[in-house]
Amino acid sequence: MTKDDGLKLENQLCFSIYAASRTITKKYRPYLDGLGITYPQYLVMMVLWERETISLKELGNKLYLDSGTLTPLLKRMESMELLKRERSKEDERILCVTITEKGIEIKKKAIEIPECILKSLNNEVSFLSELKRNIDKLLLDMKVKE
Repeated sequence: MTKDDGLKLENQLCFSIYAASRTITKKYRPYLDGLGITYPQYLVMMVLWERETISLKELGNKLYLDSGTLTPLLKRMESMELLKRERSKEDERILCVTITEKGIEIKKKAIEIPECILKSLNNEVSFLSELKRNIDKLLLDMKVKE
């Protein structure tokens, strides 16, 4: 392998992950269009379906998003009445994000999405599980080295 090989697109791990992510995310579009939300909004909803209330900082950490990216996303979702943002009563510096009834309602429609996506990937569940474990480990290792 020469130094030039390091600059070939086909040798880039980041490109393979990026392209796979875009391709998988595209598979979500028809399902999410039915819910009236985007993929980043779906990610926020999954966290809120799990936690109901979370601080902006924790949400950003979970989704690997900074507040500059997250704030406009949450404002849009608040205008859609899927969540509400409010200051913590215990500490005014903390902004909390809480799911609304409307946000809880769309979970019923979203419940089948993961299984549909899994089927559309045309791979063994064991392969996909191992791939996810490896990517999660890569993310964790990179976060530790920051």
